[in-house]
Amino acid sequence: MTRIDAKFAALQADGKKAFVAYVMAGDPDYDTSLQIVKGLPGAGVDVIELGLPFTDPMADGPTIQLAGQRALDGGMTLQRTLDLATEFRKDDDTTPIVLMGYYNPIFSRGVDKFLVDAKAAGIDGLIVVDLPPEEDEELCIPAQAAGLNFIRLATPTTDDKRLPKVLQNTSGFVYYVSITGITGAAEAEATNVGPEVARIKAATDLPVIVGFGINTPEKSKAIASVADGAVVGSAIVSQIGAGKPVADVLEFVASLAGGAHSA
Repeated sequence: MTRIDAKFAALQADGKKAFVAYVMAGDPDYDTSLQIVKGLPGAGVDVIELGLPFTDPMADGPTIQLAGQRALDGGMTLQRTLDLATEFRKDDDTTPIVLMGYYNPIFSRGVDKFLVDAKAAGIDGLIVVDLPPEEDEELCIPAQAAGLNFIRLATPTTDDKRLPKVLQNTSGFVYYVSITGITGAAEAEATNVGPEVARIKAATDLPVIVGFGINTPEKSKAIASVADGAVVGSAIVSQIGAGKPVADVLEFVASLAGGAHSA
């Protein structure tokens, strides 16, 4: 059982919805980023999504693209991202960390070496958005064998024919993308999301967490009420990008977490 599995089992036992927070590793700089990540569990975050900076993102909107560029400009690399996770693990051995990014940096490092290093750094799961199920032998299957969850995205365009393929080797949780488009592009609506979550849950026992388009405590509560939890990324990253003090960023995160947990 991974930390992700254990966390969702505990949440289910308590009758609580999950709150997942995304931040870009190394944004706006390594030290500030580490300070923010260390503060997330205390702000009510159940699972940390740690963005792996990459030059050519496909699913990310301007807010997260700029965060990745700030991190890269500050010297952030895959190794530095793993170093950040290692530092976090010195004080927290329970909060799950999901590394979210693209395959190129992993491929460049070498899959076998990456998986050993990620496991050693305390990474619990991977979201690699540019590897479809047809490429599971590339990373998904080796990751699961190494004890890492491989989390897949389902979207409004994932129809009943495609869904079984998407779920085939997914573990940890299913990430439902609430909108068609990039991060930060539109607002999620619970009336649209609810039936889609129900459709996915009818096909899997995994928790279904909803992200994209959630930017307020009220929206976090509304979406969590029709799913197993909510993910917020761009709204948090925009606070960091605006230069808000770490305490203010974490206060905002706490308000979002409170919304999800009140669902």
